[in-house]
Amino acid sequence: MDKLTQRETEVLKLITMGFDNTEISRKMYISTHTVKAHIEHIYSKLGVHNRLQAVIKYLKQKSARKSNQNKKM
Repeated sequence: MDKLTQRETEVLKLITMGFDNTEISRKMYISTHTVKAHIEHIYSKLGVHNRLQAVIKYLKQKSARKSNQNKKM
């Protein structure tokens, strides 16, 4: 799996919060076309086909990273 860019990660976080493409474009000051391009890159890099799958994968990875950090303490 390829690493997401900072902007792709920001888009994914907003998707996770329930924002639609129009809301994301307004929050990030980018066009909806650019939001859609970021989403397509996210899907490709995460190996998923839709928003729900992307959110689930993101949350699982976030949880795993948090768990690993706690083990190091």
